[in-house]
Amino acid sequence: MPTASKSIKISSGVTVGGGGLFLIAGPCVIESAERTLGIARRTKAVADALGLPFIFKASFDKANRTSLRSFRGPGLDQGLEVLAEVKRTCHVPVLSDVHETAHVEKAAEVLDVIQIPAFLCRQTDLLVAAARTGKPVNVKKGQFLSPYDMKNVVEKIESAGNTRILLTERGTMFGYNNLVFDVRAIPIMKSFGYPVVIDASHSVQRPGGRGDVSGGEKEFIPVIARAGVSAGADGIFLEVHDEPSQALSDKDNSLKVRELKELVATLLRLKKAL
Repeated sequence: MPTASKSIKISSGVTVGGGGLFLIAGPCVIESAERTLGIARRTKAVADALGLPFIFKASFDKANRTSLRSFRGPGLDQGLEVLAEVKRTCHVPVLSDVHETAHVEKAAEVLDVIQIPAFLCRQTDLLVAAARTGKPVNVKKGQFLSPYDMKNVVEKIESAGNTRILLTERGTMFGYNNLVFDVRAIPIMKSFGYPVVIDASHSVQRPGGRGDVSGGEKEFIPVIARAGVSAGADGIFLEVHDEPSQALSDKDNSLKVRELKELVATLLRLKKAL
């Protein structure tokens, strides 16, 4: 199995892969411009202090929430305005989920990385539309897929001439309302030649575990993160929030911003030791 993956240029100042560790982090969803900017500043400060390539993540629309009553975010137009402001003021590349082919072109005007949600990772038209923008595409492995199946996802993106691909492991369904992280997924997906990310936040999620919302076991985020890096992950995906108990989405699997530096520093030491 490969130990290093190709380098992917994300923006003028950020390149990921190639043997180093990088960070994708931010709140699950854009709650407000003020809160999003505040989290972005604090998260970037951690990445800068540790010399880590960083991509800020926040969703403008969570179209796959458990309940119709759940908060989805500000939507495409307002959400992209907030992410554009994050780019201008924090000087970081930004990533967000895109759920519909009709949104891809407009989203690509702002986003540095287009993310395909796990539930949509087999949607050929969405994958190809994202690939055709030429932007890096991060695909979350579906909870219903084996890591071997992601080779077909890679080929769909490559068919549009795009080889700026990231693959993210986020756990596999294990019965009802539970996920497990199979560490074999990391080297298997790395064998396709692209950087692989361990999503340590969603891997501890309990989908629909609270009935009308998902639950989670955030105490295991560091465990999953360390296991992913040990298995060869190139990047770490973490949902962070200033007050997770108040988060409007994924509060049970979000890390406190103030806990981020200690965890990532540990992961860097582990990566170096390996």
